[in-house]
Amino acid sequence: MIVKIADYGQGDDGNFIDYAVSGLSEVQISYLRDNLSEETLAEGDILKITMYFDDEMYPFQSDAAKIRPDDFIAREEIEMNVFLSGFLEDM
Repeated sequence: MIVKIADYGQGDDGNFIDYAVSGLSEVQISYLRDNLSEETLAEGDILKITMYFDDEMYPFQSDAAKIRPDDFIAREEIEMNVFLSGFLEDM
């Protein structure tokens, strides 16, 4: 599984992160779409997940994140990969 952040920022619904997840089977994509509470969209073999955050929980609000955004993006991609891997273990 490969998790990439496709976009992040502040939108109409608040702070958000859009993830693009590849390397999943059709069964895994269906399972995640049916069981995650976040917004999901399957486009071919890519699962798109959108998560919304309160200001306190949004990982890209700090000054450090603004100075070194690549570090924060990499950390968020790793954390989402671990979360989804654990979630799929329950499949």
